[in-house]
Amino acid sequence: MSIAEDHSQELKFADPNSVPINELDVSQSGLFQNQEHWAYFERLRREDPVHYCKDSAFGPYWSITRFKDIVEVDSNFQVFSSDRSIVIGDPPEEFNPRNFIAMDPPRHDVQRKAVTPAVAPANLAKLEGLIRERVCKILDSLPVNEEFDWVDKVSIELTTQMLATLFDFPWEERRLLPYWSDVTTSSPDLVGADAAKLTDAERQEELKNCLAYFMKLWGERTDNTDKTDFISLLATNPDTREMSNDPLEFLGNLMLLIVGGNDTTRNSISGGVLALNQNPKEYEKLKANPDLIPNMVSEIIRWVTPLAHMRRTALSDYELGGKTIKKGDKVIMWYISGNRDDSEIDRPNEFIIDRPKARHHLSFGFGIHRCMGNRVGEMQLKILWEEILKRFDRVEVVGEAERLQSNFVMGITKMPVILHPKTN
Repeated sequence: MSIAEDHSQELKFADPNSVPINELDVSQSGLFQNQEHWAYFERLRREDPVHYCKDSAFGPYWSITRFKDIVEVDSNFQVFSSDRSIVIGDPPEEFNPRNFIAMDPPRHDVQRKAVTPAVAPANLAKLEGLIRERVCKILDSLPVNEEFDWVDKVSIELTTQMLATLFDFPWEERRLLPYWSDVTTSSPDLVGADAAKLTDAERQEELKNCLAYFMKLWGERTDNTDKTDFISLLATNPDTREMSNDPLEFLGNLMLLIVGGNDTTRNSISGGVLALNQNPKEYEKLKANPDLIPNMVSEIIRWVTPLAHMRRTALSDYELGGKTIKKGDKVIMWYISGNRDDSEIDRPNEFIIDRPKARHHLSFGFGIHRCMGNRVGEMQLKILWEEILKRFDRVEVVGEAERLQSNFVMGITKMPVILHPKTN
């Protein structure tokens, strides 16, 4: 058992109000798996919104827990650097795949710009019909009036098909993509997770297998200047076509693009179904007015907050909330807390599908690192719910949703449901 796991298991059930405020540690992954983190963040927002934890499994760190403070940090890359890591744990020096979200300008800007055309509006318009076709095929293949796992049959399958398209990945092997995503985000020492049940050496070996697979695809696409998949864009852009000469940097960007295209949408698909079941009046409101779907999609993404945090490192001393963050300090922006900040969001602990200004949330981040694929994720959710309402009276959750142990990915790993067909 790793240090991170041991620390989580030891303290995860502590009552936050029984712990001295200076000893409060919200990095414990068991808190999130057991949905006990809410009270911790509520206390921090109320009593110490810019909070220093001097002792954790991940070392000392600052917690930024209020909406406006998070925006201030996220928007200031000159002081708060993404270099080295964007998660709370520190990667080992000998195996630290770099990617553009963990870079500062100008390198960040160059690499991000190279892959942006894959998710630009012009390409999204082309993808919409394909997404709907696939959603319909998936939904029409599901059993009705019979229990099955929504996560596997719908959430994973839909996002995997989208990932396969964005990478132009061999269709029959597409399930390698969510597997590599899970391997990437399942390090106990980085985020307190161990979903893949791998040792560090095994995890590195699996990621090297991912690299080898994509190196072969890269070699096949160096002349594909007319294609807009991620690999072709990187391989043909003058600013990134030498990236394959730095295997760890290429792997890092693969990991980023795979996780970014997988976890946010996958867990919002599952979390949205769960939220509607937990709030049946909102489900009835949706069925009565399907035009609420686009607004509901934003509310789902706020409610779920698929990635709980992002990390920055202070490049200089900085005053925030009456505290002095020192140069070199680790700063954690807890999006999952900011999205429940009642000083910025009205009734934040309620799931309201017709909430005014529903897109005013932190789940996609702010500033230069704002999620570049947010529109793709929103489109998938929108189309999915349009087609669900055409076919089913409701998607009923019939058992406990199993959650990932992680302080980074707010993942639902299994959720049994029964589909009830519409009756005419």
